[in-house]
Amino acid sequence: MAVAMASAANCAVYFSRNTNKIPGFELKNHSWRAVFVSRPPNDLGKRSVSLSSSTMGIIPPATPSATAVENDGSFSDTDTVPTPKVIIDQDSDPDVTLVEVTFGDRLGALLDTMNALKNLGLNVVKANVYLDSSGKHNTFAITKASTGRKVEEPELLEAIRLTIINNLLEYHPESSSQLAMGAAFGVEPPKEKVDVDIATHISVNDDGPDRSLLYVETADRPGLLVDLVKIITDINIAVESGEFDTEGLLAKAKFHVSYKNKAIIKPLQQVLANSLRYFLRRPTTEEASF
Repeated sequence: MAVAMASAANCAVYFSRNTNKIPGFELKNHSWRAVFVSRPPNDLGKRSVSLSSSTMGIIPPATPSATAVENDGSFSDTDTVPTPKVIIDQDSDPDVTLVEVTFGDRLGALLDTMNALKNLGLNVVKANVYLDSSGKHNTFAITKASTGRKVEEPELLEAIRLTIINNLLEYHPESSSQLAMGAAFGVEPPKEKVDVDIATHISVNDDGPDRSLLYVETADRPGLLVDLVKIITDINIAVESGEFDTEGLLAKAKFHVSYKNKAIIKPLQQVLANSLRYFLRRPTTEEASF
């Protein structure tokens, strides 16, 4: 997808003293090139998108309304808790960002979630619900209110993901035992902790002459989507499109990537995989400690 200058949102994760809330995103208006582009990445220039906890606060959730339905109330406390899934799809439609939320058959119309997305400066242009053997799937087609175009900035895509997970934790507290972020912000932490070394899988394969397909699976955490895109673009690889799935304690990402409008050659594929593997498996250290 060809993208010219885009008005982006620079987001910093910041934490609240209220430990029952997931990290919020502080949105600051800036103008820079969107990351999901089909031009050589050298045009993007270097920039820092590190996530900061220097600002204390939290974005308030959307105020529940009398008509808002997040929970259809059709389950009991003794039911097995399903695996929550949040899918952000940048591949399927050139004009909108598609989001899908699944939590067994427990979700209602998610009106409060849609209101929370509007608070991020987004329009939900279409919503749909369908059922299959895995449960009820709520899907949204999202555009930026300022441009009417799909979301391109990884910071804003991550804000969408965390907003949805925040509402899952708020309206479905039982989901916290199935979400990585439930350990810090839910009522019940996951019973098992994911071993990052075991959970991390990375592969890069050719996807035609002009691009490659990068697949990353690892333990989920706040800010992961932003960090993945930053690592990729820091070694001058362009991210053209992709899909980012949150499945319980794991995150699974598929990115279409290229180098100078061509598929990535084998040596560079190895550099990319090693860079991601090193980052994802290393201990987390605050920047301020250096």
